[in-house]
Amino acid sequence: MPVGAWVVPGGGSIDAGYLLAGLEASRVVLLGERHDRLEDHRWQLQMIAALHARRPDMVIGFEMFPRRVQPVLDRWVAGELGEQEFLRQSEWNKVWGYAPELYLPLLHFARMNRIPVVALNVEPEFTKKVTREGFDAVAPEKREGVSRPAPAPAGYVAKLFEIYLEHDRSKDGGKPTPQSPDFLRFVESQTTWDRAMAQGLAEALARRPGALAVGIVGGGHVVHDHGIPHQLADLGVREVKVLMPWDRGKDCGELVAGYADAVFGVQEPKGAATARPRLGVSIEAVEGGVAIRAVEKGSIAESTGLRAGDVILEIAGRPAVGTDDVRSAVQAMAPGTWLPMKIGRGSGTTEMVARFPAP
Repeated sequence: MPVGAWVVPGGGSIDAGYLLAGLEASRVVLLGERHDRLEDHRWQLQMIAALHARRPDMVIGFEMFPRRVQPVLDRWVAGELGEQEFLRQSEWNKVWGYAPELYLPLLHFARMNRIPVVALNVEPEFTKKVTREGFDAVAPEKREGVSRPAPAPAGYVAKLFEIYLEHDRSKDGGKPTPQSPDFLRFVESQTTWDRAMAQGLAEALARRPGALAVGIVGGGHVVHDHGIPHQLADLGVREVKVLMPWDRGKDCGELVAGYADAVFGVQEPKGAATARPRLGVSIEAVEGGVAIRAVEKGSIAESTGLRAGDVILEIAGRPAVGTDDVRSAVQAMAPGTWLPMKIGRGSGTTEMVARFPAP
């Protein structure tokens, strides 16, 4: 994959000017990302600037914000908040947690050009309840205006099952199958998440007919038209394009027809690292600590020996009362340093040290 060039998966190279001209008739352009990759966000900024030059009537939707912080986004775009106050009022570390430096250039571009910014996400308690009990178990007044999602395409279900198997899930009483009730609720939760973001974009278009809606979202929600594009189509929005960055060192086996409308070759600069490190866990505050719900394959957490179901009791010598305590401790780590933790596992406790590799 050449750096700085566009390729149509399953097709071939495409001229940047020709690609941009083809986007002018779109109602939605989805810019996928890997959340912790700085080069992905630089590419997103480049794309927003290029699209804005052609379609100045624009709104930008961010996966990173739940709907309840929309007033804060409005005040940011209006120039009423500085960076630190914006991050505080939007509860950045609580609602997202990735380094704000990755996203602030995008937000500054929106403010500089007075482009409306739209919060696309919902509260995690909503999707977690769907995972536990199903969409129907969530009272209508607790759904944040999100309508029932369209059923997931078969290809999306297959991909979600791969992801499901990567995590330590034992509630099914054995090896799960695609028909396991827990997995089916997991699919329903993911499609609810996709639906929320699709609906946020569709509602933004309804408020500004003729505008271009740009979505800043994780790549897993957009590739193969499975997630957000599928839900947008169900909502009647079909003029949608999906663009993705592609690291030149990544195996190109996935670059098949239908992966995205086009991909752009990027390469993380030599020696570059994310602005802040990642442990590689999904966490949730519980009584007495912070529970680990899932551990990413190949992550620092996995190499440390952390498991789903563990409870972080202390981290960096301090009690882990909420998720912010864990995120703050991890984000303070420098490459080549060690992070001590006290872990509750079953009826006992154990001491562990996460080693953050040197660059």
